[in-house]
Amino acid sequence: MGLHVVIVGLAVSGILALGARADEIRVADTSQLREAVTRLTPGTTVLLSPGVYQGGLYLSGLAGTQEAPIVIQGAEPNSPPVFRGGGGQAFQLADCSHLILRNIRVEGFAGNGINIDDGGSFETPAHHIAIEDVTILEIGPKGNHDALKMSGVDHFSVRNCRFQAWGGSGVDMVGCHHGVVEDCTFVGRKGFSQDNAVQLKGGTADVLVQCCLFKNAGQRAVNLGGSTGLRFFRPAVQGYEAKDITIAGNRFEGSLSPVAWVTADGGHVHHNTIVLPEKWVLRILQETEDPQFAPCHGGVFEDNLVFYDSRVQVFVNVGPRTAPETFAFRRNVWCDVEGSRRPSLPVEEQNGVYLSRVGAESYKRVQTTVENNH
Repeated sequence: MGLHVVIVGLAVSGILALGARADEIRVADTSQLREAVTRLTPGTTVLLSPGVYQGGLYLSGLAGTQEAPIVIQGAEPNSPPVFRGGGGQAFQLADCSHLILRNIRVEGFAGNGINIDDGGSFETPAHHIAIEDVTILEIGPKGNHDALKMSGVDHFSVRNCRFQAWGGSGVDMVGCHHGVVEDCTFVGRKGFSQDNAVQLKGGTADVLVQCCLFKNAGQRAVNLGGSTGLRFFRPAVQGYEAKDITIAGNRFEGSLSPVAWVTADGGHVHHNTIVLPEKWVLRILQETEDPQFAPCHGGVFEDNLVFYDSRVQVFVNVGPRTAPETFAFRRNVWCDVEGSRRPSLPVEEQNGVYLSRVGAESYKRVQTTVENNH
């Protein structure tokens, strides 16, 4: 009898659709969504009907469990709900755990698209957050305005998402650990500053970026490291901006530099395809003079396929206060589409392959394959 009363009460309020399970809340507009998120418990799924919803949602302390996460998702996979207007960003998720955000579209925010953080409690990060099948576009358009911003998030995944046109980073990580970004697409657009597609900084460690497509996706498509104010490091400064980062199986087209190491400890970049960077293939930089930080060191670049033309005059841009002699280059295939230049690298490469005048058709076939796979 008690359960019957609860279900009837929710149905009358318009939050739970007739016939829905007790752990499903169906919403059809912004006001229903705002009411629904005040009553979430482990195992609850909020299903958003197609339509336009206002942003500006601040969700704090939502805690699912490993067995029963909280899920917020579009109800129709082929017609996701669209978040537009209503604040500087669509969502801010503060100090949440075991939460899944799935099948939504975010567009046109001036601040950030989605912001996930630890609520300022550096010792207790947000954790077990999954972002799946989410599209974020037209954020900014210029300046430090990120499509997906994560600060102090551990054990996370960003999968099958699309990012198009942003100001700062497509995915910006500050002090994030034990995560994966995979099967995502990052596409830059004129009129947006697009500093990076993926940035990993502020003590970020143990993150894998794999099987993504980066198309004209920022000045540095992937920034292993960065320049973070000391008070924002999570945990406190330990001598690096980023550590134990792996970039594997991705496709890069364009960008001033597809990959940059910046005040990084290590970083393994392997089995990627790089097509026609605009200026450099790689960068090794140290954007701080603070003696707490070791020189950027220990990166590995191996088993990659690189197509380049005459726009690349310096293959690896090496900045001051770095340790390029500690980097390793192994078994990469370098394809000059116009001539017969071999790359000049900071250290001697082991077992590299160098191809001359491979022609436009070769890299166009690679480009077509990449687009078909995404």
